[in-house]
Amino acid sequence: MIDDDGLNVWLEDRLVGYLWRNAIDYIGFRYDESWLQLRGLSVSQMLPLQVEEFSPEQGVAHRFFANLLPEGGARENIVRNLKLSNTDFDLLRAIGGECAGALSILPVEQQPSTRYQSTHIDNTGLRQLITRRGYIFGNHTDTERPRLSLAGAQDKCAVIYKDAEYYNPLGNTPSTHILKFESPDYRNLPVYEVFTSHLARLVGLPVVDIELRKVDKKQYAHIKRYDRVVLSDGRVERIHQEDFCQALGYSHTKKYQHDGGPSFAQCLILLRNISDDPVNDIQHLLRWQIFNVLGGNSDGHAKNLSLLYLPDGRVRLAPFYDLICTRAIDRIDVNLAFDVGGQRNPSNVDNDNWVEFAGAADVGARYVSKLVVATARLLIKYLPEARLDFEQRYGNTPSLQRIEKIVQSQCKRITASL
Repeated sequence: MIDDDGLNVWLEDRLVGYLWRNAIDYIGFRYDESWLQLRGLSVSQMLPLQVEEFSPEQGVAHRFFANLLPEGGARENIVRNLKLSNTDFDLLRAIGGECAGALSILPVEQQPSTRYQSTHIDNTGLRQLITRRGYIFGNHTDTERPRLSLAGAQDKCAVIYKDAEYYNPLGNTPSTHILKFESPDYRNLPVYEVFTSHLARLVGLPVVDIELRKVDKKQYAHIKRYDRVVLSDGRVERIHQEDFCQALGYSHTKKYQHDGGPSFAQCLILLRNISDDPVNDIQHLLRWQIFNVLGGNSDGHAKNLSLLYLPDGRVRLAPFYDLICTRAIDRIDVNLAFDVGGQRNPSNVDNDNWVEFAGAADVGARYVSKLVVATARLLIKYLPEARLDFEQRYGNTPSLQRIEKIVQSQCKRITASL
């Protein structure tokens, strides 16, 4: 039975399934019969195609859909500004029309729009957007406001970028880019993310397309969504994805290994089992963790890894995102999100830890050692070039010295220990 409080899950104009909640706001899910007959994709590794419902009491559906929502202060701002009950279900109802991946979540009485709509963001609007750090709901009526759900705690928003202009997507209109903003507490976040991502690309990691932009001396990161494809006729096609917390059945509150979240070995085993190119994807995943240790990114957790479900049916590791040298930022925990052989402090990771790390992931220790040394040498080689290129594009940036010192120190220490 479908009640008026429920939510429908759509993939473009096809009904995938239905969400409901119990008396304590836990979410249940079941696939629509037509979707099962179509044998469409499973929305998650944890939600396989089946006639039986995933009850709220099981928790698996709740964890998957709650993982689509913003966290921390970003969530609190939305709840306050939209005057919502702070439940996952009510947030999905309000902002679930445009999520990470291909799904749109809408009230049962609402059909997905086939006529995409947006409003132009002029220079004044862009300044306001940056000043408000992504808050854009206040300029719209209840019937037209954006329905954007981007997971994570950092201030950001999704937009359409077309012909060098920004637009607010309305309703379930797909966005094409994400903008990430300076924080009052961590002003250099966009600079550090763009530089760290650029450095990762230079050493061979697949990363998102990201660049730094500025308005009135305020900087923001401009990021092309890897789960969107702009077709030749201008239409935007969604590509389904899920992060590793979703794929492994963990709550967003368990994204850190130390807090009971997935281990790196669990993530690698998942990838080995379902990737259509496991050799390359596993190597990328290993080098991502090595880069985090050497490049100072201690916040590389399970929600910063995703699976991409391509239109041709293949499953691949998504490009890496949220790469930031967090060790260059005061008041952020230096301990690694994924430990290396039981060691969480990146300054203390040694050869024995890498051997244990390799064993847990069922990967050859000599192979991992070679990847560590090769990555360290590439970082030392490309670090000066990365800063020169960055400053030629964006101007003199003294704050990058902090990243340089961390990377140089880590690479020299690691190569000496191995």
